[in-house]
Amino acid sequence: MGRLTLAVLRVVIALSLAGSVFVQVVIVPLVWVDLENEPLAGRVSLVVLAVLGIVTMQVFAVCVWQLLALVGRGAVFSDAAFRYVDIIIGAIAAASVLALVLAVLLAPGGAAPGVVALVGGASFVLGGMALLVVVMRTLLAQAIAREQEALQLRAELSEVI
Repeated sequence: MGRLTLAVLRVVIALSLAGSVFVQVVIVPLVWVDLENEPLAGRVSLVVLAVLGIVTMQVFAVCVWQLLALVGRGAVFSDAAFRYVDIIIGAIAAASVLALVLAVLLAPGGAAPGVVALVGGASFVLGGMALLVVVMRTLLAQAIAREQEALQLRAELSEVI
């Protein structure tokens, strides 16, 4: 991956993280005020779901940042990458569950059925994304195994020569 690509990705991640902090600090309290007519339990539930959803995105962004650092050092094909990939899988799965909970909370209320279906569909898509990253994790494991095998074969060849 080129330096320019890594730099652009880091800028995108930094802007996303800054935007997410802005949403947590400014927008979420405004949403709390806007929901003043809702029962307290519903109000708290929606705000907590929003904050937790943002946290899943922040965790995802930080882990991708760390993976980019490994790429920059040429060390992405190492066991250190698995920790970040596993956390990314967990963050996406958590976001999927949070979206499903939001759909369940919206269903009996005054939300349009289409909105509930869209949020439920987003939950389904997020679950699929988590499974896709699981597949990519398997590919990473295979690539690491092949690289270790190649290093071993090179060492054996060096001994022969």
